[in-house]
Amino acid sequence: MSNNTELPLEPTEQQSLKQQRPQQHPIGIYLKVWVLLFVLSTLSYLVDFYQVQGYLRWTLILIFMFLKAGLIVSFFMHLVWERLSLIYTILVPTLAILVFILLMAYEADYVFNGRLFFFSQ
Repeated sequence: MSNNTELPLEPTEQQSLKQQRPQQHPIGIYLKVWVLLFVLSTLSYLVDFYQVQGYLRWTLILIFMFLKAGLIVSFFMHLVWERLSLIYTILVPTLAILVFILLMAYEADYVFNGRLFFFSQ
């Protein structure tokens, strides 16, 4: 006769069993992110509704756009739980885009001032 009693698992076996199970995230996190995305979209809409103009308009639009994109990539692509991937996927391209925006703004002012100088004579 064989005895069907199970022996207790060693700590390494318990860890390997935990690693095999799929990770489940609470639904509350996703609901909070959806609400936050809704609030950011509403604020983005209000920028147009109240007819904000000039640099403030584009600054607000870019801020809301980056925040929404960051939330979507972080939570719905599960990068918030992978720190290094989050840094490389969100922060590095965002900083590169901001640098390019600053360079384009500087060049636009240079071209505008050059046109004013040469065409006003």
